[in-house]
This record gives sequence, C-alpha cells and structure tokens, in this order.
Amino acid sequence: MNAEISAVWQQIQGMIDGFIVLLPNLVLALIVFVIFFLIARAIKRMVKRVTRNRRQARNLGLVLGRLAQGTTILVGLFIALSIVIPTFRAGDLVQLLGISGVAIGFAFRDILQNFLAGILILLTEPFQINDQIVFKNFEGTVENIETRATTIRTYDGRRIVIPNSELFTNSVTVNTAFESRRLQYDVGIGYGDDIDRAKQLILEAMHSVDEVVSDPAPDVLLMELAESTVNIRARWWIKPPRRADDLASRDRVLTAIKKTLTANGIDLPFPTQQILFHDQTEETDGDRQSQREGWPAGNREVPKPRRISDSLRLLAQKRSSHDGNGKIDSQFNEQ
Repeated sequence: MNAEISAVWQQIQGMIDGFIVLLPNLVLALIVFVIFFLIARAIKRMVKRVTRNRRQARNLGLVLGRLAQGTTILVGLFIALSIVIPTFRAGDLVQLLGISGVAIGFAFRDILQNFLAGILILLTEPFQINDQIVFKNFEGTVENIETRATTIRTYDGRRIVIPNSELFTNSVTVNTAFESRRLQYDVGIGYGDDIDRAKQLILEAMHSVDEVVSDPAPDVLLMELAESTVNIRARWWIKPPRRADDLASRDRVLTAIKKTLTANGIDLPFPTQQILFHDQTEETDGDRQSQREGWPAGNREVPKPRRISDSLRLLAQKRSSHDGNGKIDSQFNEQ
C-alpha cells in the first residue's frame, strides 16, 4: 500500500517538476502570442486607415486587413507552440487531427463557399457598408460585410444575418447605389376634369416641395383610363436616396398634390359603379335602334310600355281561357 502511494506521489511530483521546468517556456510563448496578436490588430487598423478615405479601396482594405490579421495570429500561434514544444511542426498539427485536404473541403464546404463569396463581394463591391439594400423579403442598411455573412439593420430596428453565398448568387436591389433616386405615384382624377390643367397643378405641387430636386426635373404622364378615374403618374427625384428621405418626400409631395387639386376644383373620385334600370321600350327609353345595347337589328317591331296592372290582367285572361278549354274537351269526351 505504501509502495503504491509512493509511486503515485512520485508521478505527481514529476508532473509538478515538469510544469515548473516548462513554465518559463509557457510564459514566453504567451508573451510571444500576445505580441503577435497586438501586431495583427495594429496591421488591420493601419490597412483600414489607409483605405478609409478611398471609396473604391475601402472594401479591399477590409479584406486585406482581416487576412493580414488572421495570418499574423496564425504565425504567432505556431511560434508559441514551437516554444512550448520544441519538436512541434506545422505539419504535425494536421497529422495529429487526422484530417486531409479533401476531408477539410467536405467538412467546411459551406464555410469556404461563404468565405469565397464574401471575398468576391468585398472586391467587386456590388454594395458597401451603409448602403440600403433589398434582398428577397429583407430590406435595411448594411452594417457589416464579413467573410462569412453580411449583416443588415432593418428600418424597424432588427438585425438580419445573410450568408454571403446567398447574396452573391441572387439578385440584390441597392437603393443607394446612385446619388439620386426617382419616386412615383398615380393620382386619379375625374373624367370630367381638364387633364392638362390637372397636370399643371400636379407639377406646381411637386415643385413646391423642398425635397424634390429640380435636376432631373419632375414630370407627369397620363397612364391609364381606368373604370372610375383618369390616372396621372407623378414622378419626382430625391437626393440623397435613403429611406428616410423617401418617406419624407412622399408625405410632402402627396399632401401638396391633394391640397392643390382640391383647392382648384379637381375631383379625386373613389371607385364607383352606376346601374341603370329601364324597361327596354321605345317610349320610355328613346330610340332603341340607335343604342348599342338595344333590340336586335332584325326586330323592327318595338314593344309598347305596359303597366303592372295590365300584365296581371292579361295573365289572368290566359289562365281562364285555358281552364275553359279544358272543361269543353272533357265534355266532348264524355259524349
């Protein structure tokens, strides 16, 4: 029993002695790794600072900064491990894990796909940070473009994380790609209103709004003769083209159009249906031959109007005549 306790104690003492011997190397390795980590952060900051004021190179700076940071940290990790384990090699780590290049490709296929898509997005710059984009059912402001995913902030204060491979292989609408943006709205006026006068009033209303730019100038177009309205499309440009400016200009433009048209007697009708009741006769409804929905062209005899009492009287006569004939026929058969 004492021999077993002595053996265990010797093993523990050997581990403690080995840790004490290894402790200077551990401290040195930790110091080296921290130094490389700080150097990596400094390199990333320097690359971002160099490309900050260059719009075309801003995303490229993000890519190079992150790659430089990751590479520097990886080199620092290998050097730290070499200090702790002098016989350590970079190839030994892969052999230790037992993972070949093909296995890594299959295991991290989606990660690598998103990584490559993120690199291409950052290099080709279809959109940039602070751009407002629309992707499928999501719309918001781009917060960050990472090598794996892109995050956008919706207008109601939510964060959406979209894999880069989805963004790279699908259509994305960039609302802030250009300095100005055109908006439009269809205004319906009555059929009895003067179209040219209504167009002029709509233009005056749009020019009175500060958010509407004069170049390109706003315009109006007659778009549709609808069931209840004559639809005129009002189009105007805003600058900058962000969502807040869109809503502000739309509110002021539509308010100005409504007030201007109403003040000048232009009707803004709502959908209505008109139903006409007539008895399809010549005397009460005009010349049926000249109406498209009138009697067939081959029918030259036009019926006269009848009162309900006359119709009931005629119906009663027909019924009484039918009953009389029935009685005569029965008497003839009995004889």
